[in-house]
Amino acid sequence: MSAALTSAEAKAASKEKPALAVHKYSLSYRTEAGLIAALRNIDLTIAKGETVGLVGESGSGKSSMAWSIMRYLPPNAVEQGGAIRLAGEEILDYTPHEMATIRGSRVPMVFQDPSTSLNPTIRLGEQIAEVLIRHRGLTKAEAYAEAEAALARTGITHPKEMLQRYPHEASGGEKQRVVIATAFACEPELIIFDEPTTALDILTARQILDLFTRLREETNVSALYISHDLGLVSRVVDRVAVIHKGVIVENGSVDEVFRHPKADYTRQLIGAVPDPERWIGVEAPAVPQTLIRLTNAGVHYGGPSLLQRIFQPEEAGKVGFWGARNVSLDIRKGELLGVVGESGSGKSTIAKVLAGLQDFEGTLEVDGRTIGSRKAIDRAYRRRVQIVFQHPDASLNPRQKIGTIIGRPLKLYQIVPRRQVKIRVGQLLEMVRLPAAYAKRYPHQLSGGEKQRVAIARAFAAEPELVICDEVTAALDVSVQAAVAELLVKLQRDTGTACLFITHDLNLIRQLAHRIAVMRHGVLVDFFDRRDARADDRNPYTKALLDAVPVQSSSAAA
Repeated sequence: MSAALTSAEAKAASKEKPALAVHKYSLSYRTEAGLIAALRNIDLTIAKGETVGLVGESGSGKSSMAWSIMRYLPPNAVEQGGAIRLAGEEILDYTPHEMATIRGSRVPMVFQDPSTSLNPTIRLGEQIAEVLIRHRGLTKAEAYAEAEAALARTGITHPKEMLQRYPHEASGGEKQRVVIATAFACEPELIIFDEPTTALDILTARQILDLFTRLREETNVSALYISHDLGLVSRVVDRVAVIHKGVIVENGSVDEVFRHPKADYTRQLIGAVPDPERWIGVEAPAVPQTLIRLTNAGVHYGGPSLLQRIFQPEEAGKVGFWGARNVSLDIRKGELLGVVGESGSGKSTIAKVLAGLQDFEGTLEVDGRTIGSRKAIDRAYRRRVQIVFQHPDASLNPRQKIGTIIGRPLKLYQIVPRRQVKIRVGQLLEMVRLPAAYAKRYPHQLSGGEKQRVAIARAFAAEPELVICDEVTAALDVSVQAAVAELLVKLQRDTGTACLFITHDLNLIRQLAHRIAVMRHGVLVDFFDRRDARADDRNPYTKALLDAVPVQSSSAAA
């Protein structure tokens, strides 16, 4: 096999050829249980200047396809035939050294979490310059000048200053812009985007999508856009391929696939996309009754030290920042209250205040009793208010069996006699649609959606009056997200428990919530009935959030 062509030679030789052509490609992984098929007879073509979406749930084979193209396969990968051609060049036989000349220059990749793509110990400018020096042969001075120009093209307002920052000194959106700037800087033929907005809030994600669209139009680059978010994909791609269990079950234009899906699996995916016009929530009580009232709540982080209070009292008040300030809201019995806002808006801060996990200013009122500090929150309150976190892996003890995890609140609050704990655990598992036999399993033996159901079962085990769900569907596939949302609605209907549902997905929350609270920069800026979401008097920030949400109506799948 001859050495890989240089970037210039490759571009000159491939004007009429597809940017990417995958033909009858199959891949398996060698495991203790034998070969596990990951990709089966994949056919996928991306033309010059075209963006193709690859959509499917976790485990469908999306990332395996990306790693196959990039030649980043693990040692246990077994390729079982087929071809992967970049602008007509067969790359399956390229050596690691030959692929190193292609990655970054001709086929860069933008990952889901920009923090994992950037070296935390090296300034951002040096990281971009390194790529330019290696792949474009620029001098150090030329590379820094081009890096500044590349950042400017992404809309970063002070690109020169950004070059001097370390990754931790940039926001999530800024870091993703740096990664995208690096990807486009070498004038590539094809860019692979692997869930590039999943880790970002909705407004930042919209900005990144707009940035990608603009840069694509300016450069005519081809792209493979991997995602499980069908609404988002419909906004940015020309064609879409749907992959399920390693097989592409449908392939066509966006309109063809989303408006007239042929495969049952595609219809299921589209049907699971949140549709704000399709209400699935529980009807609110005829006469609203307040369960908990929060008044002028505030949380200040990074307060002054003892020495600062003694020796610099005039400066002490300037230290730190407000995570939430003067927030007043009420939660009614039996309702689902949605709380939305971008990252850093204070949503989770308020959740921790209500759950008794965070010191706060202001007051909590419950049944006529006023609570003025976290220390005043007693055992009875903690039973009445339970919380389910975003990542079940971080909240479920990996060393305990599921039965022990769910059984703990039953014992702690003496919900049932000890001899009945095992029976009640089985009932709770079945309540969240898991087999009672799962009580004998450990968390690592469950999928992400199953672990989140266990966390929900644990919360409802205490028979609470309020369950706080903090981004509980954010890390889940669209179909799993729909199943968890419907489960919560059913549990509410069966138990009468109120729910505070924190999310950045406005489409989802408009399906579930009775009322919606909108937070920004730690302040409650809007509070309204779900039916009034599009009212003329909505706060401009609320309108911006609504406009940023991609909508792919599930009616197309009917």
